Amino acid sequence: MSLDSGARHDLEQGLATLSSVFDPTTCDDATLDAQLAAVQDDPWFTRLAKWAAEAIYANPGNGGNPDAISWVEIGYEHGLPEGADGPVNATVGGHPKPDFSKRYDVIVVGAGAGGGVVASQLALGGRQVLLIERGQWLTYENSGNRDHLRNHRNPVYGHNTGPTPDDGTRVVVAQDGSEHQVAPHTVAYGNNAACVGSGTLIYGGQAWRFHPDDFRMASRYGVPTGSSLVDWPIGYADLEPWYSRAEHLIGVSGPTRRLPHEPFRSAALPMPPMPRYETASLLEAAAMKLRLATTQPPLLVNSVSHDGRRACIECGSCVGFACPVDGKNGTQNTLIPMAMATGNLHLATETVVDHVETSSVGHVTGVRLIWEDELGARQNISARADMVVLAAGAIESARLLLLSANEFELSGLGNNTDQVGRHLQGHTYSTAYGLFEQTVYARKGPGVTIATTDYVHDVQGVIGGAMLADDFVMLPIIFWDLALPPDMPRWGRAPHEFMRNHFRHVTQVKGPVHEVPSPDCRVALDPSIKDKWGRPVAKLSGIVHPETMRTADAILSKAKEWLNEAGALQVWGDVPPPRLSSYQHQAGTCRMGTHPENSVTDQHGRVWGHDNLYVADASVHPTNGAFNPVLTIMALALRCADHLLRQSR
Repeated sequence: MSLDSGARHDLEQGLATLSSVFDPTTCDDATLDAQLAAVQDDPWFTRLAKWAAEAIYANPGNGGNPDAISWVEIGYEHGLPEGADGPVNATVGGHPKPDFSKRYDVIVVGAGAGGGVVASQLALGGRQVLLIERGQWLTYENSGNRDHLRNHRNPVYGHNTGPTPDDGTRVVVAQDGSEHQVAPHTVAYGNNAACVGSGTLIYGGQAWRFHPDDFRMASRYGVPTGSSLVDWPIGYADLEPWYSRAEHLIGVSGPTRRLPHEPFRSAALPMPPMPRYETASLLEAAAMKLRLATTQPPLLVNSVSHDGRRACIECGSCVGFACPVDGKNGTQNTLIPMAMATGNLHLATETVVDHVETSSVGHVTGVRLIWEDELGARQNISARADMVVLAAGAIESARLLLLSANEFELSGLGNNTDQVGRHLQGHTYSTAYGLFEQTVYARKGPGVTIATTDYVHDVQGVIGGAMLADDFVMLPIIFWDLALPPDMPRWGRAPHEFMRNHFRHVTQVKGPVHEVPSPDCRVALDPSIKDKWGRPVAKLSGIVHPETMRTADAILSKAKEWLNEAGALQVWGDVPPPRLSSYQHQAGTCRMGTHPENSVTDQHGRVWGHDNLYVADASVHPTNGAFNPVLTIMALALRCADHLLRQSR
């Protein structure tokens, strides 16, 4: 791996320290451990120890772990078909550009969970649709399918989805007011996958419906001081038909009956649940003692062959990676190809929307596009349409509205009341680990097999709660980084013995806490830093509301209680420190509401003040639920598409 200047300096300092501190004739383990303990917090040593662990436990293609010997020792099996092992293939064949001179009925920006659904449904409904995606059309073969250090779940030195490293940084404002530029692959960037399908290419695919009370948080709990907690303008009953349609159109496996938190459902899931493993039976028995109702998490994964695609092969590297057999269901392998087959959906990849264009009276007329041709020359053109739908993710959709200011809306489209970009949310995760005497951790994926929704609400003394579940199958290097006991050093013999002896004896329980939104958590434009296209980059600021942290602490105690009841020998875990949490499940920056004074769109995603500009991603979520939100994004997008089809008859 290449070293940046800081890493090189640390290593040089470390080599000099090694020669002065360590006695090569020393062979006593206690003395060696004492010498290492004396420097364990030095930057050069922590970096060196991290590299050593990556060499041992990451995939062999990264230059260590010959013949995957460490995986054999700890009991990890990747379970993938034979293929190349190594870094991401950065070069993907370009997708031909459609005819930009043609006038379209609708332009959709972003080909992810929201945009892919809206664009496909409009095209299937007979409309001529131009779908714009800034990333590539990736597959398992060309998306770094085996790299454990460059994937969306563990982006240590890069990722497998885009945006590209030269796309531009973002600026993150720390709690002390200092500003830091962060690269696209880093967690702080809040990176949504930039490719056809976006996160649906590499997600784990937990397909939860929100709890009915998730739609009425302010009515149930009141509005905490300093927060912007509100009710949704719609409820569970309004969205239920669209939840059902999303489950069947895209493909969800799971329980045959409704889940415990659902008041009703109009149809059963189209596929049976995935197999369960050791952790599920252990936690189920403990849940019975705690009088917790449990269920199996619904997944956008084929438990059986479905719609011409194979069933999941239960490999050991699911979330963060494209599926090797196309058994994980996203917009890139379901609705988008189906709609393109009609000839009505026209996809432009590696194309950036620079600006939403408006007429002299402020009416939206289309978008301005920029891209680089095969020779690297920059091209730009205006694409025209009767309707524009933004679905680029909560950060980029808000940024695009802000970039599209005109003489009528000087602060950005839909932003005359300063709501665009505010109320940025994600999910703060409470995670507990338990060490057991018996084997509890399965070699096979996807890995999330049991959950309770009893703590989504009704947790005494706090606002909201979280669904709690075991987690997806964990890569060994992620286990090293996150799941070792906190008092264990990351050097020396002890952690490696723990990995060999206990890798399959540790399981986890975690949950996405329903965050209390704050108007100070926001996306703005940086006045001085620009991306490769010359556009101001997004500036992210704010930290989660204190009530969110109180809820996260309460949920962590519930997770630990569950593991203790299951017989764990040792339990540990923590809540991340207060921070802006939009890196996971970002939402809220263009929230829907009943009035432009406190929202950006109406209940269908139409931007206030514009009859032909819509938003159809998690930006519109007033609150983000206590569950993974992707099924809600898809259901809302289906509802939006139906509204647009009825409006344009």
